[in-house]
Amino acid sequence: MSTSNTLNLSKKPRISVAPMMDWTTKDYRYFARLFNPNIVLYTEMVTTGAIIFGDEKRHLDFNTQEQPLVLQLGGSSPKDLAHCSKIGQDYGYQEINLNVGCPSDRVQNNKIGACLMAEPDLVAECITSMQHAVQIPVHIKHRIGIDDMQSYEEMLHFVDTVAATGCQHFVVHARIALLKGLSPKENRDVPPLRYEDVYRLKRERPHLFIEINGGIKTVEETLQHLKHVDGVMIGREAYHNPYLLAEIGHALWNDEHPDRFDIIQNMLPYIEQRLAQGAPLSIITRHILGLFQNLPGARKWRQALSGGQAKTIDDIHHAVQQMQDAIQRTEAYLAQHQSINDE
Repeated sequence: MSTSNTLNLSKKPRISVAPMMDWTTKDYRYFARLFNPNIVLYTEMVTTGAIIFGDEKRHLDFNTQEQPLVLQLGGSSPKDLAHCSKIGQDYGYQEINLNVGCPSDRVQNNKIGACLMAEPDLVAECITSMQHAVQIPVHIKHRIGIDDMQSYEEMLHFVDTVAATGCQHFVVHARIALLKGLSPKENRDVPPLRYEDVYRLKRERPHLFIEINGGIKTVEETLQHLKHVDGVMIGREAYHNPYLLAEIGHALWNDEHPDRFDIIQNMLPYIEQRLAQGAPLSIITRHILGLFQNLPGARKWRQALSGGQAKTIDDIHHAVQQMQDAIQRTEAYLAQHQSINDE
């Protein structure tokens, strides 16, 4: 598999979309790329077991248009992680990321995710094995702490231990994960955000590339974080309001604002291709519900496409027409009232 873009690791700032289970599928990633050519996209976390014992192609296949793209792996066996990193490199991924942040009970039971923060030496061994297996960058995504390991000093020890392997890039979710007592959903919201810990990490380890993650929802917040760190990773807001990615592109790189109707028109050939491959329409349309977030008619757009309401491509065309009509009515109403006010 060839790559269409070259990931420039020296380019600052770096904006990425977080790996999110069931959300950052290849269908979403293709859609997200239409908003911004510069953001870095991640796969969902893929466990080493799923690759070694499961359907490798289903888990790893992607479209070259998604690049720059990072494969996030979940696992704790240095040997298995090295093997799967090599497979990922062969598929054409431009970077490999190790998940040390997921608080799910399921992954804890398999020694995957945030629980590994309690074993920095093992994580360092995993990173070393992965680095030796590939020629592409290997990095890590982790929390600022877990359970009884909540201090800044403990996080710094973890980072220093991993950095000793030569790993230079740390994506830091600015919340602790409480593995005993909170659900994965609660761990996304309940522990307070501690951005200052991540800022301090960058100040005290300026040679490391530090990317911040957690609760970031606006262009203004993104720009504020970039005063302190090297990159920003956007999570759920990039899914629910994907036009944020376009707004960030305009703010940082002076990219033109893409037209939302052009985006859906560019998405339609891909949807037709996926349908021809046998994919149900509903697994694709669920990823595009946020296209018109915050615009008049957005609720009807979501209703028309969610829950399997859309059965064919024609249903999407009809929903697009409804959105165009809603926006035109609103614009006409505003123009009329502006004319009255001017008089």
